[in-house]
Amino acid sequence: MAYAVFKTGGKQYRVQAGDQIDVEKLDAVVDSEVSFEEVLLVNDGSNTTVGAPVVEGAKVTAKVVDQFRGKKGVAFKFKRRQGYHKTKGYRRHLTKLEIVSVA
Repeated sequence: MAYAVFKTGGKQYRVQAGDQIDVEKLDAVVDSEVSFEEVLLVNDGSNTTVGAPVVEGAKVTAKVVDQFRGKKGVAFKFKRRQGYHKTKGYRRHLTKLEIVSVA
């Protein structure tokens, strides 16, 4: 069971072939392939390679399944005893990926 840890959108993800993950929006068309070269760790089942800071020659390939917006989030601010409160909502733009290979 090979897996890898890669970085995109300021976050790190541990993935293996066949996984589906939601990442920050990527500029890619649905059903296209994207590859990530910023791989921090690779495990091929028997030994683990940790990068300093990245593993040379390692690559994670994924297929773009969907572009969508996430769940609603609420940013609520208030100052006590001042009668001040403000509510603002947001929805993040996300990309659903299906991991094709870890090399």
